[in-house]
Amino acid sequence: MENLGKMDKTVLPPKFSAGPHGLGDPDDRSLRKVEIEVLVPKVMREKAKAEKCPDEVKAFTECCRESSYAMVLLCRKENSRLKECLTQWYENEEFRNQCTEEYLRERSEYRRTGFVKKHREFLKAAKA
Repeated sequence: MENLGKMDKTVLPPKFSAGPHGLGDPDDRSLRKVEIEVLVPKVMREKAKAEKCPDEVKAFTECCRESSYAMVLLCRKENSRLKECLTQWYENEEFRNQCTEEYLRERSEYRRTGFVKKHREFLKAAKA
């Protein structure tokens, strides 16, 4: 009964509960299935929209804003261009590797500090 309050045991493998904050080993570079199929593609999607296809995103957004409910019919051309641009980057192996490395760096920093990027940036700004 004396160990009831302690978190000595976990159902997770040691590599997922290790590290300074119990969030996993910061130096572990292995990826789980959900990271490969969901989280890395999310990084790819965000990076492609922001850095690789900003003109297509802007054109599609403006078309949708101007068209309101008729956007499904009126913005086909802009939607097609956006899909083509995004698909080109999703299929680019070098881009995928770059985004995977970015994800691994971010995950490592989270495991090292215990804070997600948004909170680390907030704390950094608060100190300045």
